[in-house]
Amino acid sequence: MVFGQVVIGPPGSGKTTYCNGMSQFLKLIGRKVAVINLDPANDALPYECTVNIEDLIKLSDVMTEHSLGPNGGLVYCMDYLEKNIDWLESKLKPLLNDHYLLFDFPGQVELFFLHSNAKNIITKLVEKLNLRLTAVHLVDAHLCCDPGKYVSALLLSLTTMLHMELPHINVLSKIDLIESYGKLAYNLEFYTDVQDLSYIQHHLDQDPRSAKYRKLTKELCDVIEDFSLVNFTTLDIQDKESVGNLVKLIDKSNGYIFASIQGSVVEYSKIAAAPLDWDYYRTAAVQEKYMKDD
Repeated sequence: MVFGQVVIGPPGSGKTTYCNGMSQFLKLIGRKVAVINLDPANDALPYECTVNIEDLIKLSDVMTEHSLGPNGGLVYCMDYLEKNIDWLESKLKPLLNDHYLLFDFPGQVELFFLHSNAKNIITKLVEKLNLRLTAVHLVDAHLCCDPGKYVSALLLSLTTMLHMELPHINVLSKIDLIESYGKLAYNLEFYTDVQDLSYIQHHLDQDPRSAKYRKLTKELCDVIEDFSLVNFTTLDIQDKESVGNLVKLIDKSNGYIFASIQGSVVEYSKIAAAPLDWDYYRTAAVQEKYMKDD
């Protein structure tokens, strides 16, 4: 089994910075990491790229040849990649024995809650290469400062979760900058735990620009609360403890921490139910040794 992350989120949410910081952290704890850039619009990569979609197709060429804008060009590129999935599989196969994979996807949100091409690409990789992937959905923490934008972020996170059908972790990125965006209406736990959204509705009602959408806002909040799927973890990519806590969540969600365990369902359940202060580094070291020996 091969483990990894599918890094997605709106433009400016910090996906490329995340892949760079996460790859460095994972290397520090002993993992061999391969970053796969599947964003044809990302032409300034801060990390060492093992596989780059630009070797297959370039967004600038697509836009010029087909007279498309950036959004249409990205959809075309994802369609092209799906039709040429064998190219990506051939690039990944040499990495399957000993690498942890980070997939850096484009920031066009329609690709992950509306179009099927990105989902089909991931599904084919999971099935053909026996991958165990977690979707890490980044949302810029500054959206918490605007109740309307926060509700939009919740709705986007929910629809993406339902569409992608992967283990999924929503992350408020750039949390170290949140105080510079302005004062939050409620404490941070309100936004991460997605507590009673009636408070958000009340806050929006005080704004004459959004008060006229009162009924729509209520209906959207009801949909989000009825599913009860969305919550957030916070991330400061510069803080090792913050990154480490996120890695623990990801490793539980995609099964990385269970791969080296030979035991009963009860033993698996004990680890799955354990709090985040379990002896992660010891367990990670055992896992790395197991993967190398295997």
